Amino acid sequence: MPHTPELLDEFTDQNGVSLLALSRRQPVLVVFLRHSGCTFCRQALADLRRERQQIVRQGTEIALVFMESLERAGRFAAEYGLGDVPRISDPQQRLYAAFELSRGAVGRVAGPRVWWRGLWAVLAGHFPGVPHGDVTQMPGAFLVHQGQIVKSYRHATSADRPDYCELALPVHT
Repeated sequence: MPHTPELLDEFTDQNGVSLLALSRRQPVLVVFLRHSGCTFCRQALADLRRERQQIVRQGTEIALVFMESLERAGRFAAEYGLGDVPRISDPQQRLYAAFELSRGAVGRVAGPRVWWRGLWAVLAGHFPGVPHGDVTQMPGAFLVHQGQIVKSYRHATSADRPDYCELALPVHT
């Protein structure tokens, strides 16, 4: 993994706390989101809102990584009851690249399977919006503790839905 503690220390949330510092306090479920217009990004935030209490009871904090400004990300997260969750802005996608989250080809972001799952997401109320960021950037979720990736989930398509509660379970050695 090409990320370093220095890079994790460089990226700070809306309160000035670095991702490294967050991970030293307790395990952190770091969720990398696509652009805010993405139906699946909206679905992910709704999933996190629903599962947040269980994730916190497991001893894990949630942090969100966006490709847009902290202000815009804050408004977007607040729409889903997650306005107080640590959020990190990475418009140059340096953190995305460090966590080996690729840019998706057409089939990964808009193929038939993605359209089908998108239809179901829209029917569930997750309507698309205006994209702000790289529409080809793939999302992912990682459990980070003490500056190290403990667990990872890299989406095969933009429509994938990880089990956030399972991913957020700390690993005990």
